[in-house]
Amino acid sequence: MSLPRMNFKKRRLRSIFLRFEKKSKSTDEIEDDLITSGLEYIQMKLPVARITPEFEKKITEKIERNILRAKIREAKLDDLESVVALYNRSWLTSNTPYSPLSLESIKVLFEYPETKILIARVYGYDAGFVILDYEGPHNQYGIIAGLGVIPRYQRKGLGTVLGVAAWNYFKKQGVKELRCEVFKDNKVSYNFIKSLGFEEFGTKIYKQEDFDAYL
Repeated sequence: MSLPRMNFKKRRLRSIFLRFEKKSKSTDEIEDDLITSGLEYIQMKLPVARITPEFEKKITEKIERNILRAKIREAKLDDLESVVALYNRSWLTSNTPYSPLSLESIKVLFEYPETKILIARVYGYDAGFVILDYEGPHNQYGIIAGLGVIPRYQRKGLGTVLGVAAWNYFKKQGVKELRCEVFKDNKVSYNFIKSLGFEEFGTKIYKQEDFDAYL
């Protein structure tokens, strides 16, 4: 039996970004947890009504001036090789083994019309990306499915710039709420998401079948 189109896409996204979040445990430990009890993810939300100009100013006031000047563009087909390179370079500072993202995998996601990729360009070079999606019967929830920044610009505010770009994109689309998930042991990502104003609203356990590789 074939998977429904939406479920297939969610599984592919989850398969990719599990790798992007599992920095606090080894691959073997992650796989053992997945087999024995599943993996717990914290679900987080941010109502769009809270994203006022004052709120954005407060969020961005500590970002380095040059990072604030980053240019954001929506990825086109010709940009996908750059997205793959950004994803893979984002792991250069991690000691955790990972599976490189392939061009074929990101092309499959790109084919879904509701899935968008934004790229941040700093000093003439692509430096980070964020993948956006929707959930809900009326696409009323904007989903930040994954975000990455190359080592040179990590912890300098570029992730925040991409977060702001994501919610500005979603506001224009009329979504009611932004949502994302973070692996419970990934404290760095959790604290970053909290810094953007997101709050917890639940947890979800993913089993082996939710992480079947589609790469």
